[in-house]
Amino acid sequence: MIQKIQHEISEIFECLAKESLVRLPIVMGLYGLSKSSIYREIKDGNIPSLITLTSRISARIVGDIRNNLRSKTND
Repeated sequence: MIQKIQHEISEIFECLAKESLVRLPIVMGLYGLSKSSIYREIKDGNIPSLITLTSRISARIVGDIRNNLRSKTND
């Protein structure tokens, strides 16, 4: 079930423009990590940081996430 959801997220993600913004659930699906693990990886500099849109909403830039994922597969 989880792999199916991750596959669907990946397909949707590939259709987005590099300037698009994605929220935490999409990032969790792409990396296969929990919320706390995502924030730990951001703190450690392993995942691109957040862009604060409002006091309660943050997102990530699709292009930054794509570059980060590519660099992880090339290591």
